[in-house]
Amino acid sequence: MDISPEPDEEPFEEQRARTGNAMKRLFIEYGSPNAGKAVVGVVASVFSRLLDLLPPLLLGVAIDSIFLNERGFSLWLVPDAWLPDSPTGQFWLISGLIAASFALAAAFHWTRNWGFNAFAQRIQHSVRTDTYDKMQRLNMGFFADKQTGELMSILSNDVNRLERFLNDGLNSFLRLVVMVIGIGGILAYYNWQLALVALLPVPLIVIFTYFFIRTIQPKYARVRSSVGQVNSRLENNLGGIQVIKSSNTEGYESERVEDASGEYLDANWDAIRTRIRFFPGLRLLSGFGFAVTFVVGGLWVFNEAPPGPLSGELSVGTFVVFILYTQRFIWPVAQFGQIINIYQRAYASAERVFGLMDEPDAVDETEDADELVVDDGSVEYDNVTFGYGDEKVLEDVSLEADGGETVAVVGPTGAGKSTLLKLLLRLYDVNKGAVRIDGNDVRGVTLSSLRRKIGYVSQETFLFHGTVRENIAYGCLGDNGEPPRDEEIEEAARAAEAHGFVQDLPDGYETTVGERGVKLSGGQRQRIAVARAFLRDPEILVLDEATSDVDTETEMLIQRSLDRLTEDRTTFVIAHRLSTVKDADEIVVLEDGKVVERGGHDELVSRDGLYGKLWGVQAGEIQGLPEEFVDRAKRRRAEVDTDD
Repeated sequence: MDISPEPDEEPFEEQRARTGNAMKRLFIEYGSPNAGKAVVGVVASVFSRLLDLLPPLLLGVAIDSIFLNERGFSLWLVPDAWLPDSPTGQFWLISGLIAASFALAAAFHWTRNWGFNAFAQRIQHSVRTDTYDKMQRLNMGFFADKQTGELMSILSNDVNRLERFLNDGLNSFLRLVVMVIGIGGILAYYNWQLALVALLPVPLIVIFTYFFIRTIQPKYARVRSSVGQVNSRLENNLGGIQVIKSSNTEGYESERVEDASGEYLDANWDAIRTRIRFFPGLRLLSGFGFAVTFVVGGLWVFNEAPPGPLSGELSVGTFVVFILYTQRFIWPVAQFGQIINIYQRAYASAERVFGLMDEPDAVDETEDADELVVDDGSVEYDNVTFGYGDEKVLEDVSLEADGGETVAVVGPTGAGKSTLLKLLLRLYDVNKGAVRIDGNDVRGVTLSSLRRKIGYVSQETFLFHGTVRENIAYGCLGDNGEPPRDEEIEEAARAAEAHGFVQDLPDGYETTVGERGVKLSGGQRQRIAVARAFLRDPEILVLDEATSDVDTETEMLIQRSLDRLTEDRTTFVIAHRLSTVKDADEIVVLEDGKVVERGGHDELVSRDGLYGKLWGVQAGEIQGLPEEFVDRAKRRRAEVDTDD
């Protein structure tokens, strides 16, 4: 089933719309703490660019004063008394100044690169880590309609685009400003009339660039969206490669990747067509200024008289300076379009990054939240109602578990069992009612203390790429980040019936389990998860179908370890296999988000209600089931499939 966004749908359009001026915020929130490095880069850039302008000036002086002897030898800001009188001395002075200007410019260029790179890299690091930190604190509802590839695109591609703008973009922009102002000032000083001719294309370039910005901005937003869709499709397919192979659907998935990549190709090519029309046009305008300057200045020197309405004199050295500076003027101005291009991409990325950072927390922590202290371990659901948006999942659910009791939650698929227990962990917050532990509303305690007190073992065990030891220890790091002792890890593994198979692995506890634990079987992964829970030693335990996807023998081993784990601690168990919960202190039966039955196993079976029917199904007594029960099962199954 394809759940990707439609091609024209921007997954973060709502978030982007509320960011305001994203680039201004980037500089205020992240640029300010790193302003010192930016200042170093700016100052060094100004001096390096000014030194780059010095050699042509010195060359013009040498041509007019030394080679052609058309004027007296003088230098800006240098008293004539300090200058040599002989042409030979003047030649060597000019040569030394040119060499020194190149050497100093190289030093300032190195300093400039250090400043801008340090500025950009530190901001990139801070933005990425802050975005990830915000992302992992969002409630699970946010992730329900976002694909992993889209989120990865923000953390990787978008953040990298910000770094490129802060480094290459700002560097190029500053170069443009210094070169245009510096060259314009020098040309105006030498000959303001010819300077006007050389700068004639500037207004046209500004107008041309304005229309480019208006056209390209929405196209880059579409490109960013399509990149996230491609990443999502690839991430989904690589994660499900075993299903693809076993289902013989390689051709189908190749077509889906081709479709997603085609959407990116269309969006990117649309932006490219606009961009490749803009840059040659920009160069054409800049080149027009160079050609006109050459013609006007050349005629002026060649005829030894100003053409047309122009007046005054133009020496050969000044003409050479104009030609060199006009040529240097063309490239920075031509880069203006590239700078705008980088800026527009960065702006679209900044909107996505800050849109994600501004995502409101549906599960937040009050400023005066207390640390949760569990004494008895009693849990109470008090008239709890919860839904995803307009869809109601739980309605007026009330149940209690005394400290040390085991409460089983059963019911048909889609009844709301997992959601009920996720409210205890505050992965979501109730819409109405309250969930309490030892009389404390879970919304009034710190999230960290709440989740430290609860151990969670789910049906879909997630193992991180790392060693067996690291995965067992995960979630049990001390305040200083130190992992538990090896003896404690192995003791937890023994309690979880995992120590035996771990010892048989190639490297024992140091064996790398692979991405998502792919090198281990389902039962082995599940026992690692149980060992993790043993190590945490929580006051309250939640088991969400912890044995549903393993064979009978493995289930027996896991159940043995779970029986030890649940001793003397409050436990909630979700199970489809009713045989695993028949010894629970109380069984709560959910249907359509409501509690329809509760009691012990024998009592519920004797009532012949929903629980009795479910027990009969698992006992193989299908023929005797009433048609009403079968019809309701079909409707529930259809509703679940539709939701999926």
